[in-house]
Amino acid sequence: MPFERLTGQLQRRGHRHLVVLSGDEHWAKEQALALREQLRGDWLWVGQHAPVEPHSAPDALSGLLGREFLHAIFDARSGFDVSAFAALSGTLRAGSLLVLLLPPLSSWAERPDADSLRWSDSAEPIATPHFVHHFSRVIAADPDVVLWQQHSPLHLELLPPSHDWLPANGEPQREQAAILTQLLAMQEGVAAVTAARGRGKSALAGMLLNSIAGSAVVTAPAKGATDVIARFAGENYRFIAPDALLASSVQADWLIVDEAAAIPGPLLEKLVRRFPRVLLTTTVQGYEGTGRGFLLKFCARFSGLQRFTLSTPIRWAAGCPLERFVAKALLFDDALIDSVPKGTVRIRALEPQAWESHPELTASVYELLCAAHYRTSPLDLRRMMDAPGQHFTVAETDDAIAGALWLVDEGGLTTGLSLAVWAGFRRPRGNLVAQSLAAHGGSPLAATLTGRRVTRIAVHPARQREGIGHALIHSAKQHAHQDYLSVSFGYTDELWHFWRQCGFVLVRVGSHREASSGCYTAMALLPLSDAGHQLCAQAHQRLCRDARVLSAWNAEQIPVEDGWEATLNHDDWLELAGFAFAHRPFSTSVAALTRLLLTVEAPLPALRGKIEGQKDDATLSAELALSGRKALLAMLRAETAQMLEFLDTDRCQRLKHDILQWQFFQ
Repeated sequence: MPFERLTGQLQRRGHRHLVVLSGDEHWAKEQALALREQLRGDWLWVGQHAPVEPHSAPDALSGLLGREFLHAIFDARSGFDVSAFAALSGTLRAGSLLVLLLPPLSSWAERPDADSLRWSDSAEPIATPHFVHHFSRVIAADPDVVLWQQHSPLHLELLPPSHDWLPANGEPQREQAAILTQLLAMQEGVAAVTAARGRGKSALAGMLLNSIAGSAVVTAPAKGATDVIARFAGENYRFIAPDALLASSVQADWLIVDEAAAIPGPLLEKLVRRFPRVLLTTTVQGYEGTGRGFLLKFCARFSGLQRFTLSTPIRWAAGCPLERFVAKALLFDDALIDSVPKGTVRIRALEPQAWESHPELTASVYELLCAAHYRTSPLDLRRMMDAPGQHFTVAETDDAIAGALWLVDEGGLTTGLSLAVWAGFRRPRGNLVAQSLAAHGGSPLAATLTGRRVTRIAVHPARQREGIGHALIHSAKQHAHQDYLSVSFGYTDELWHFWRQCGFVLVRVGSHREASSGCYTAMALLPLSDAGHQLCAQAHQRLCRDARVLSAWNAEQIPVEDGWEATLNHDDWLELAGFAFAHRPFSTSVAALTRLLLTVEAPLPALRGKIEGQKDDATLSAELALSGRKALLAMLRAETAQMLEFLDTDRCQRLKHDILQWQFFQ
């Protein structure tokens, strides 16, 4: 049988191949099942409705990382989770086929993609023509892809003769051995090993554990992903989850952090500084959304950090066709950061159609963003290509791009929907800043204004501090026809200095630290229209007025002038009514609630316990004999309503009537 001969050749070469089955739903499934019967293997089926075992939903595949499979099927007929597709390819051993099920290629571009619900901010699945055309071009250009289309004969050519591949035997390979020698000689400090998937990073970490004389701890985003480390570590494997390790008093001679870039930076930094020797491993050119940015951003903060790279694949042979295809299709090439864009910089706008007219230029935008932001992932690639309302501006030289700006349209909600968002009755998809201006700000109509949010901005490391970032923002300001530009970012003094220099005004600081950055979310506006200026001034004034309370609540200084006022005003009444009679969150209303407590003398055990006593929800609920957080929130709202009624019954009832009507928006 032809596929048996092909897989035999792949095994001898140490390679893996992609097989694309393109046709109607019944035909593609039947061919995949027939292949599964012909060839022995694990045949993991990844898709939402798998007909056989073993199977995994795409979003559950991360739990299988660190394991290896022989042959797999990826069903992308109704939706294409490209991160899961790349992850699956990284688990396949030499000699494997990755069978990809696709709709008929002739109609694929017009079909809605169910995966778009995760990244397009659309209420219904949308078609993704730019991605489909790009992916189809990569298929057509790759001579090693086996493309089998319904109503067309299968052409399966044998591979030319080659030398047999010698798989790893468990002993350190040349690159591993050289790095291992240097790691064992470390007296103290931090080392980072980065590589593409399948290069033996985890095996190297395990070999290190098996070779040291002292104690060690292993941590990672998921314990299951450290199976390879455990296999090579022998008796020295001890795993503790990152948050549990931080909360403990555990000490050891070595800390091994697998897939370090997937751990929030501040948490990782605290862990690293607790141990005398640390080994960080992380994947570059990969679907985890790490990329070179991990080295450029995180590792740069450790002076004397030793960097190592593994380039030779171990799980398969060099030149593997499947690895090459995935890298080409998902733009995993990160070499752009190694070349310096020289010459005068020109700023120009790109629209989504550039994915068709200038594919190399738009691809370089994504590559630069991956290098600069190590959380950028293939999900962002899908969003860049096909989500509505995306805009790009590039700073280019004659031979390369030196900077890139990615913006997305927001706002323009109907009056009724904006009111419902303010009251907490609705949270439609998307519109991150526009919704936050209504949901957490003082203006119920804020989301009716139109904005353009900065999603990413990046400047090539060799061309930074030349004003290129400012020039990109200035260009966006000149060409936007919205009410404002906006940005949401994890607050640091350095980042805020940049945005303030660009003309942005701080309008919100969140109440919780982001899991990904460990920083509080900050939002800032650069107003463009009269309405934008009015909204910006109102939101900034509210932040100044509330800053003293918010700073105390967050234990974080907010960089605005203290405009504290102790008396209730009209905005406070509206805020308090929204908290009492709708679903405004406590964290948004805490400053107005603080002023309410200064205005009345009633005991109010829930409000005073929470705000003046700073008691956590569990303690306060127990003291008040409440069943939990929901019951406590209900009591907080009820006490607020009681005080508004006490202060001004007519005003309270008018506001209550109006706000309750906002849930019936048109």
